[in-house]
Amino acid sequence: MAHGILTGPVALFASDVAGDEASFDTAGLMFALLGTADPATLEAWFAALAEGGTVSDPLQERPWGAHDGQVTDRFGVPWLIGYED
Repeated sequence: MAHGILTGPVALFASDVAGDEASFDTAGLMFALLGTADPATLEAWFAALAEGGTVSDPLQERPWGAHDGQVTDRFGVPWLIGYED
């Protein structure tokens, strides 16, 4: 069994299941971290989630002034990360 944590102004914990437990399976799920930390932290989280994953929409400034992007991590979990200046 492995455990992980994403820490900062918020903390997100996760772990896999024990060998005899049913695995977690989802479709149509996305985690969103919008304005939950300072811009530098959110950009670092985005980069870390992109390692071994797939960036579907780079973290960038939008015409309305906010920044956001979408990435699917190496485990297949999609994330929306963003902030406003």
